[in-house]
Amino acid sequence: MSWTWRYEASDGTSVEPAEAPTGEAFPTQSDAETWLGENWRELLSAGVEQVTLLDAGREVYGPMSLQPQE
Repeated sequence: MSWTWRYEASDGTSVEPAEAPTGEAFPTQSDAETWLGENWRELLSAGVEQVTLLDAGREVYGPMSLQPQE
């Protein structure tokens, strides 16, 4: 299994910020989620509004907003 994030604008179109590991697969879901937890602010600053988690190309969940809850 390979876990990756799809980075999206608020309208669902894909974006590829330089700060994101596009094409990099994480070995576990936990590794992917930990990475996102540590880097979501940088992604948001780079124009990523939401993410979708993929397992070998299959959508697991998302889109999930990166906007902080008020």
